[in-house]
Amino acid sequence: MSKDYLEINKSSDLKSSKERALFKFFEILPGTLSWATLASAFILSWLAPILVAIFIIIFDIYWLLRVSYLSFHQLASFRQMKKNLKTNWLEKLSNLPNWRNIYHLVILPMYREDIEIVRATFQSLVDSEYPKEKMIVVLATEERAGPEIQELAKKIKEEFERKFFQFLITIHPQNILGEIAGKGSNQAWAIKEVKEKIINPLKIPYQNIIVSSFDIDTRPYPQYFACLTFHYLTTKNPLKSSYQPIPVYNNNIWQAPAFSRVIATSSTFWQMMQQERPEQLVTYSSHSLPFKIFEKVNYPSNLVSDDSRIFWKSYLAYNGDYRVIPLYYPVSMDAVLAKNFFRTIINQYKQQRRWAWGVENIPYLLYGFLKNKKISLFERLRHTFIILEGFWSWATAAILIFFLGWLPLILGGEKFNITLLSYNLPRLTSNLMTLAMIGMVISAIISFLLLPPRPKNCSKLKNLSMIFQWSLLPITLIFFGALPALEAQTRLMLGKPLGFWVTEKVRKNV
Repeated sequence: MSKDYLEINKSSDLKSSKERALFKFFEILPGTLSWATLASAFILSWLAPILVAIFIIIFDIYWLLRVSYLSFHQLASFRQMKKNLKTNWLEKLSNLPNWRNIYHLVILPMYREDIEIVRATFQSLVDSEYPKEKMIVVLATEERAGPEIQELAKKIKEEFERKFFQFLITIHPQNILGEIAGKGSNQAWAIKEVKEKIINPLKIPYQNIIVSSFDIDTRPYPQYFACLTFHYLTTKNPLKSSYQPIPVYNNNIWQAPAFSRVIATSSTFWQMMQQERPEQLVTYSSHSLPFKIFEKVNYPSNLVSDDSRIFWKSYLAYNGDYRVIPLYYPVSMDAVLAKNFFRTIINQYKQQRRWAWGVENIPYLLYGFLKNKKISLFERLRHTFIILEGFWSWATAAILIFFLGWLPLILGGEKFNITLLSYNLPRLTSNLMTLAMIGMVISAIISFLLLPPRPKNCSKLKNLSMIFQWSLLPITLIFFGALPALEAQTRLMLGKPLGFWVTEKVRKNV
């Protein structure tokens, strides 16, 4: 069976008008579901307020059960992460044969980040408790970033080159036909370069190389590579698996404003929950995968959501026989922080919109499921439901919960407002949402336990803000969750794709 469909990214890539129309339908589908839900809530609140009121109550009950379910997974994942942090993974590796044959290829795409950010990341690699003679590090730069970035890269190489087995600087050319400038295309170029200049000349077996695709601000915790190696050597089908750590946005957490901390920590908690549900886990941001996968699958260079697309592409290429292994082990990254508060707000929205642009995987996946009949019907239907429901909830749930619950009272008219249901609706929904706050309390406690030591020049009052910041959760869920997700889905509907936006990285003294 031809695998040409693996390289299709948008409807215009298809030659057949019938195939284009089918792919376009899949592009329109997620946004249609979200907007239809919100529009129906408004229209039916006027035409059928009793029906909407019943739906709101059922939805709030569903949300309460879901919060309870996810909070249970969050606690279980947190306990496992703490256990893994206390584990001596190098000692566990010593009981496995041939573990010293494993090389780690760390690719760090960068754009115009300051040298302090890059240096801190490299220092964390040096401090990692894994033999450095088995580490190949690639600093993947962009030609479009200008000559000053090449000078920065040379300084980093001079400082750190001798501390690893191999150190390579790559320069991704600009304006390559068919590429989208961004992390994915930069990384694809870096993989090609390191393969030609280091791996093939040294004849390192591909199956002995694990690639870690890191953001430039990613700092692995000390035994990350030992933990990763252990899972690689002990899991079933290691060459058909990706490996996902838990991203903890702690690098600058004390400097970031409260809303940015809430959003960053919420992302950490979502990844914690997903680690407990490996059947739904998809590679995200910084992750690791076998180098041998690149024999089967080309790394995506012409789209924004490369981190998740490499998983779905591999999943389809291996006819469903591909999965993500949860590591329950953290890597530390940056929360969104810019040079001033207003710019931080803008950058936070743009980052969330870029993450929400992962919706471009829906048409890709659904089209791939139609082409690949070797994947069982059950698995295709299961993944279809999970990915559609996930993006639908992202775009609609917060608005339904915090805004639309009052619509029947406003639009339902006098006939509805004199009913017992009208009287009890705000009380019942308020009580249900109060119970659902148990999830927010659990998040607040865990977020406090995850904090790095407070800087000496940071007021003790900041500790209190780390708890009370969670009162901002409803606002962040709407303005930095639902709205950017709706924009991304609308762009996909209208054929207005996003380019790759690089999140500005700033470190401030507190």
